[in-house]
Amino acid sequence: MSAMALVRCGHGVWFGVPFRGSVLALTAISAAYLAVMLALGLLISTLTRNQFAASQAALISAFLPAFDLSGFIFEIDSMPLPVRLLTYVLPARYFVSSLQTLFWRVDVSAVLIPNGLVLVGMATALFVALVRVTRVRLE
Repeated sequence: MSAMALVRCGHGVWFGVPFRGSVLALTAISAAYLAVMLALGLLISTLTRNQFAASQAALISAFLPAFDLSGFIFEIDSMPLPVRLLTYVLPARYFVSSLQTLFWRVDVSAVLIPNGLVLVGMATALFVALVRVTRVRLE
């Protein structure tokens, strides 16, 4: 596949999937999601006593819910109401929704800004919790 086949009309195409959004918006929403997951990982590693417990806690709290309940595999609207309500506390829900918006449509601020603000709020709350829980400090 030639380089010209990968770039059409200024929009990137990778694996035949057109990217219609902004690379800057993708970078910003990805950074917000990664900040949430970094804070969650640091919090888990601070609270657990060994590596095995940390890996199990990370698997249960981050990977499995993100895989099953984010809307990436199963549509959130088709889930039962209690499960749908549970998805609101998962950062992956907001990230997947933003990715779908960026790939399917051009930048839709009505989706990207609220999702980004929720992710930044989650990251802030987790980092504040991390600072309060962390005992050893280097000064």
